[in-house]
Amino acid sequence: NTSECEKYACCPLPPYLEDSGCVIEEDDNGGRPLRDVCFHLLKLYSDRSYELDQLLDPRSVTSDPLDFRLSWHLWEVLRALNYSHLSQQSWGVLNTSYAAQLESEGLWEWAVFVMLHEPDTQ
Repeated sequence: NTSECEKYACCPLPPYLEDSGCVIEEDDNGGRPLRDVCFHLLKLYSDRSYELDQLLDPRSVTSDPLDFRLSWHLWEVLRALNYSHLSQQSWGVLNTSYAAQLESEGLWEWAVFVMLHEPDTQ
């Protein structure tokens, strides 16, 4: 029964922003708020059609927007649980970004393994 201006709890920020005192209401990309990955997982649990792009955004876990390690592995777990409503473009970006990250670390064998999960065989 509180009005919009009387918030009684802080929004669930990613761990790297929790103790910073920073309050982020809207993200620069599309006006979506930046939230913790655990918050997104709870939303997905309560609504199977919850948008996966927000959940798999690396900034919901780490301050490095180019670190796709957890995002890629989380997507593979979600796929195994029959979540399939990630767009083919987003899936491709996730695969190629993580493969590029692995290749830049000299782990080209693992980059090839990641690219074998690419949905577009062309």
